[in-house]
Amino acid sequence: MQANFDHCAALVREADRDHYLAGLFAPPEQRDALFALYAFNAEIARVRDVVHEALPGEMRLQWWREVLSGERDGEAAAHPVAAALLEVIKRYRFVSAPLLELIDARIFDLYDEPMATIGELELYGIRTQSPIVAIASGILSNGNTPPELFTLDASVACTIAAVLSRLGRHTARGQLYLPLDVLERHRVASENVFAGQASAPLFAALAEIRKLARDHLVAAQTKLKSAPPEIFPALLPVALVGPTLRRMERADYEPFKFEPLALWRRQWLLWRAARDPTRIFRV
Repeated sequence: MQANFDHCAALVREADRDHYLAGLFAPPEQRDALFALYAFNAEIARVRDVVHEALPGEMRLQWWREVLSGERDGEAAAHPVAAALLEVIKRYRFVSAPLLELIDARIFDLYDEPMATIGELELYGIRTQSPIVAIASGILSNGNTPPELFTLDASVACTIAAVLSRLGRHTARGQLYLPLDVLERHRVASENVFAGQASAPLFAALAEIRKLARDHLVAAQTKLKSAPPEIFPALLPVALVGPTLRRMERADYEPFKFEPLALWRRQWLLWRAARDPTRIFRV
């Protein structure tokens, strides 16, 4: 089993460096479980990147549903990420329902239907990110998962930052995660977004979406006061949201060619947040 956990750690280090670095701030005895969870998340999140059509993507997601439902035990045992994840679920007595909901929410990624409303974007963030934060928190608290109030706002803020950071990548392949209701309010035509046309109305729409992310960070900050300290490593990636949003407000900001924070800076921000958790939700 340790070989499976080692495989997960290597996968997370390659595919999701922020969660890998955050995991290093967790107690050593809990890192294997965290990396198994994060490896699963990476596998699900990158399905659109490894398939060229929606149907093969649906089949991959269905396979994971069946693994979590106990219908693929033989195949799961031979798959290092699946085997490690199932071991974590068994060890901590977690239920699979939140991860099944996460898989269902990721179906959106396989198709080119636009995100219709702010509410849909918030729900997408909750369903795709909150289970990961909640289960990671449960690992860090030895199976005692925290109330959802510690995970929902943080999950939405992270999702919005990711959507804005990957605008160029998404539009290049025909996806639109920017809510249509926001674009319409600012009179931005979706075809202009797909054409990569930056404009004053588009910048105004992006500013509105950034404000929504900040509102969720503020809401999460107020709840941090009653959060158990042992779960902070699960929340560390949220510390990158505020700096990412601020980077988008520089004079040279190009929404379709956004350069993410350098790795050394992300490492430094995570280190500072690990030493001072009040920085996690700093806007």
